[in-house]
Amino acid sequence: MADINETLNQWLRDAHAMEEQAEQVLKAQADRIENFPELKARIQQHISETQSQRERLEDCLKARGTSTSGMKDAAGKFTAGLQTFSGMFVSDEVVKSALASYTFEHMEIAAYKILAAAARVAGDAKTAKVCEDIQREEETMAAWLIENLTEVTTTYLQREAV
Repeated sequence: MADINETLNQWLRDAHAMEEQAEQVLKAQADRIENFPELKARIQQHISETQSQRERLEDCLKARGTSTSGMKDAAGKFTAGLQTFSGMFVSDEVVKSALASYTFEHMEIAAYKILAAAARVAGDAKTAKVCEDIQREEETMAAWLIENLTEVTTTYLQREAV
């Protein structure tokens, strides 16, 4: 039977790699966004949030007597590179990126809900609180995206029609 603390540590390492991936994808999106100033600004804000989330996860891992996984972080960055590269060849990248971001935010929300529950089972209230705080940040970003998908889509289609 697996040790709860080691499982939690592994999952925290996974979340750290997930944030590494998210940061790289968000930076690439922000660099290529044109004509969507509100979307670009919100993505840039979320880049800062993502960096803070990654740092808070590092603090949790350190407090738990462990560290991040270089292998998992590298895999996350590699995956982000593929995502970024594939987006460069589609004319509707801004719409597809918004869709992918909304989907990714929900994966993150679920991951942090799981992490908070696992931390509570492991008796680690501090890590549970950090994960709950991050979950709320991801929920806020997902809500912003869903509220703005119509505008992004409409603006894209209008620009394409000209």
